[in-house]
Amino acid sequence: MPAKKTVLSRKNTPSSVTIRMYNVGFGDCFLLTFTYAKQERYVLIDYGSTAAPKNARANHMVEIARDIEERCKGQLDILVETHRHRDHISGFTTEGEATGKIIASLQPHHIVQPWTEDPEAKPNAMTATTLTQKDGKPNEKELASHFLGSLEDMHRVADHIERITRNKTLYAGSQTLNQLAFLGQNNLKNLSAVKNLITMGKKGQTHYVNAGMTLNALLPGVKITVLGPPTLKQTETIRMQRSKDPDEFWQFRSFWASQRLTASAMASPGRPGPRQSVGGRLNAAHPPNMRWFIEQSRKAYADQTLEIVRDLDSVMNNTSVILLFEIGNRKLLFPGDAQIENWAYALKNKKWCDLLKDVNLYKVGHHGSLNATPKSLWKLFRHKGGDGTHDRLGTMCSTKSGKHGSSKSATEVPRTVLVRELKTNSDFTSTEDYKASDSLSRAVTIAAAG
Repeated sequence: MPAKKTVLSRKNTPSSVTIRMYNVGFGDCFLLTFTYAKQERYVLIDYGSTAAPKNARANHMVEIARDIEERCKGQLDILVETHRHRDHISGFTTEGEATGKIIASLQPHHIVQPWTEDPEAKPNAMTATTLTQKDGKPNEKELASHFLGSLEDMHRVADHIERITRNKTLYAGSQTLNQLAFLGQNNLKNLSAVKNLITMGKKGQTHYVNAGMTLNALLPGVKITVLGPPTLKQTETIRMQRSKDPDEFWQFRSFWASQRLTASAMASPGRPGPRQSVGGRLNAAHPPNMRWFIEQSRKAYADQTLEIVRDLDSVMNNTSVILLFEIGNRKLLFPGDAQIENWAYALKNKKWCDLLKDVNLYKVGHHGSLNATPKSLWKLFRHKGGDGTHDRLGTMCSTKSGKHGSSKSATEVPRTVLVRELKTNSDFTSTEDYKASDSLSRAVTIAAAG
C-alpha cells in the first residue's frame, strides 16, 4: 500500500495515520496513531479475545496492554467499543489479569459505544405484544426498551448454554459442543468489562452513537462518520420486512416470555428440567429402537441449541458501531462485527455509498465471516491502483480459523472464498499470517495526501 509522506499545510490536520493490528487470536484490537506536526493522538478500537493465537504466551493479553500503554505514551484520546461481544471487550476486564486496569490508567478522553449500551435506556417492555400501538406502530421508546431487554435476555441464554457445555449436560458431538461453548462464552455479558467502560466514560466523555451521527470534534482535522448501528426508528421498515422470518428475534423473545423461560428457570444446569435431562447416558433398560430414537432426539436438540445461539450472536453483531475516518483524502473503514442487517441501512444511503467508493483501508468485518462484507459493499470499493486516482485497497483481518462455523455448511470463519477475493483484489493482511518476529502486532502507515 503506497504511503507517500505528504505533509498538509494545516497544522491541525494529521500528516499520516498508522493502523496497528494486534494479534489477539479470535478477536479485535486496533491502535490508530494520528501524527500531527507537534504531537500524536491515539485511538483504540476494541480489545478482546475468545481464543488466543497459536503459540501465544500465557500473559499474551497483558503484553498487548503494556504495548498499547507504551505506544500511546500513557494517554488515549479515544476508546471505541464497537459492541459487547467478549472477543471485542474482554481486554477491558478488571478481573483475572486485570488488563482493563492498564487501559483505564490511560484515561481516554472519549469513549464511543453503540446506542444500545446507554445505561439510561432501561429495558422495560417484556414482549412485543405489550408495546403500545400508535397509528398502527409501536411506541418508539417502548420499542427500544424491548430490544434492549432482549439483549439482556440473550446474555442469560448464553450463560445457560455456557454452563451446560462446561458441565457436559448437553449431548452432542465434539464440534457442536466446542462451538456452543465458544459462542456461549462470547455472548456472556462480560460484566467487569462493561462496568470498567462505564467508569472510564464517567471520567471522560461517553458518546452513545447511531447511524448518521458525526464525531468530527473528537480529533482535529479528522472527519468521523457513524454509519451504524441504526436505531430501531431508522430500521423500522427493515424490521417489518423481517416480521415473518422464523429466526427473527422479536418472535424469539415473545416465545420465551410465553413459555416463562425466565433467568431463574434457566440458571441451574445442575438440576435438569425436561429438556436438560437428555444429557444422561443410554443404558440397557431402553429397548434398541427406543435407544435410537433417544439418541437422534438428543442430537437434534443440540443442533437446535446451536442454531439459537448463532442467532443470538448475529443480533449482538448487528449492534456494532461502524466508523468511517477521513483524513485529507484518505479514508479508513472500521465496521466491528456488523453483519448484513446493520449494513442494509447504510447501503441504502447514496451519500454514504459515494463516500465508501474510495476507501483506502477496510478492517474486514466479523473476522472474515460470510455475511459481514456484503457484496454490495465490496462492489463499491475501487480495488485497482495505478490510475493516479486511487491507491489499491488495503484490508486487515483479525481472525483465527476453526472457531466459528464450518466449511461443510459454507459458514467457516474466515470464509475461504472471501479470503481468496481479499487476497486477489486488495493488499490483504491477516493475523493468521503473523510470524514469530511480529507475533504481537503489525502496522500500516497511510499518508494523508491533501
